[in-house]
Amino acid sequence: MSDDITPVASGFVARFAERTLPAALGPDTDQVVLFSEEELDGFEAGSGGYWRRSVNRSELEWLVLIRTVGAFGGEPCIVLDEDDDGLHIAYTGHSGMKAEALGYWMVDHGAYEVVVPREEVFSIRVERIPVP
Repeated sequence: MSDDITPVASGFVARFAERTLPAALGPDTDQVVLFSEEELDGFEAGSGGYWRRSVNRSELEWLVLIRTVGAFGGEPCIVLDEDDDGLHIAYTGHSGMKAEALGYWMVDHGAYEVVVPREEVFSIRVERIPVP
């Protein structure tokens, strides 16, 4: 894996009022909650030191899902986390038998995860998936 790409957690990011901010969907289908680590106009103090503001999706310049993906054992995966033990990845292929053969453990029906050394995950890239 290239040291130029640092794995990131998955999440939503929105562009609002000339700022790029972490976001969450809901509570209604046309609403997005924006988060800031600093006080901004129209934002209310939330828990954990964050400020938050609920906006209509139509008020956003754009909304994307960001996720770090790669390949482990020739099969697609998504990077969930990174720590001293390596990368915590989830299998995104379509064969539970292949996932188990690669050492993934089943965490839920059809969902497989494993922690592997960083150098065993290839083709790591950050995807930006537009949310319509």
